[in-house]
Amino acid sequence: MRKALSPHVAVYPGTFDPMTNGHIDLVHRASPIFERLVVAVAENPGKGPLFTLAERIGLAHEALASVGNVEIVGFGSLLAEFVREIGAGVILRGLRAVSDFEYEFQLASMNRHLIPEAETLFLTPSEAHSFISSTLVREVARLGGDVSGFVHPAVCRALKQRWQR
Repeated sequence: MRKALSPHVAVYPGTFDPMTNGHIDLVHRASPIFERLVVAVAENPGKGPLFTLAERIGLAHEALASVGNVEIVGFGSLLAEFVREIGAGVILRGLRAVSDFEYEFQLASMNRHLIPEAETLFLTPSEAHSFISSTLVREVARLGGDVSGFVHPAVCRALKQRWQR
């Protein structure tokens, strides 16, 4: 017997390598909508993340400490399995631009096939954060640029430390 999924519980999955102000903005927008919002940090070794899973979880905890109904957990399984495991009825995804839509639509369609009892909800970040991506932040930081306007101070410090090695 499958666990019933709750529409009051949402999961916001991502690699969050690193977590940006756009991600933080989405969490702040979504948290009032749900009783429980689980920020699910994907292990995702295939992407070759800059930060370890433990580091990304720690940075997310620092960046989201002020949001009361948010939990941060790591996962390494298929998202549909994780969603069922925690009983989430909603998968939260962010859309920055039209260019994100095709990929996100494919993900939502696959998730609907794998876990039809969960809905995907798309939110957009504020316009101030719509151009920020983890990839761009990593590249700017790697080249010594100032990313303090794009990430939480703890993430900024971690990026500076990583590239000074």
